[in-house]
Amino acid sequence: MSLIKPTNQLKQKKRWRWLIGILVGVIVLAALLFFPTNYYLEVPGSAESLKPYVKVTGSKDNAKGSYMLTTVGVVGPASPALLLFSKTQAHTDIVSKQDLMGNDSSAEYDQLQAYYMKSAANNAVAAAFKAAKKPYQIHHRGIYVMSILPQSPFKGKLALGDTITKLNGKSYKTADAYVNAIKSQKVGTAITLTYQRQGKTKQATAKLIRLPQTKRAGIGITLTENTSVTSDPKVKIDAGNIGGPSAGTMFALQIYTQITHQNLRRGHVIAGTGTIDPAGHVGQIGGIDKKVVAADAKGAKVFFAPNQPATKKLKHYDPNYVNNYTEAVQTAKQIKTKMKIVPVKTLSDVIRYMENYSKTAE
Repeated sequence: MSLIKPTNQLKQKKRWRWLIGILVGVIVLAALLFFPTNYYLEVPGSAESLKPYVKVTGSKDNAKGSYMLTTVGVVGPASPALLLFSKTQAHTDIVSKQDLMGNDSSAEYDQLQAYYMKSAANNAVAAAFKAAKKPYQIHHRGIYVMSILPQSPFKGKLALGDTITKLNGKSYKTADAYVNAIKSQKVGTAITLTYQRQGKTKQATAKLIRLPQTKRAGIGITLTENTSVTSDPKVKIDAGNIGGPSAGTMFALQIYTQITHQNLRRGHVIAGTGTIDPAGHVGQIGGIDKKVVAADAKGAKVFFAPNQPATKKLKHYDPNYVNNYTEAVQTAKQIKTKMKIVPVKTLSDVIRYMENYSKTAE
């Protein structure tokens, strides 16, 4: 008996070690598969027809083909296993939460993206009607609060989404005008901001600080114009849960063709990207390689890409700056698409290309 008992104890120890090893393995595997990291993945998103999103009173787009907006998909927070797998996938980038959202919470980030989309829609209406020489009017509601620095004296007083309507009792029509008015004051000067939040008018007072890495006074808040646009005919844009400003150029093209009653795409799928301002200038966006992939997957014949060549000034502020058009062409070659990549700087460039396209497309 004395010889058998130690043998059984040894077997039991081995069994427990084996079970503990399995348990540890399961825990490690679960962590790899499901534990959320502080990183996200940016991947090719979708290419979607604008017909359901853009409504013009008295004008429906029943023509074959479609104009399409393109998106970047965001996946995350990503697990360690997903991050490892992403290394094997083309046109997939790993970004930190800080790089993606800054200091905003997920809810604040979504709110900001919704505002970007709203602003893009308003700018698209103005740009399209301007190009078509049809009546429209821009209404300035105030200055939208886009972000607040942690050291801002208005931190905890103002919030993302507030609309500033007055500075020391005076209204201005542009963000630059507000910035210039603030810059004219000295550090330590108390100012009062009147603002709107959820339909209610409020005020906040604080002293100006010296902005980081500058010698001028400021409030530590990023501002932009909050506007609305009225037009004849009326235009309504509802992109659902799609956010961001990059659909502006394609919105403007969709609106322009409907209010001018032209069939420019000849039954084809036409995609693209780019911000738009009320004057019709097309601006640089992020993730264009992923948008080219998305457009190609939907069979687009043409893809409009913002063309802002790198200047010394741009390189100074962003040493890694890459022109959207250049990157789009490189991506098109990598995926061996027959889709035509078209460089554009203005809505007029887009319209001019489509007018010629309608004459030559089969």
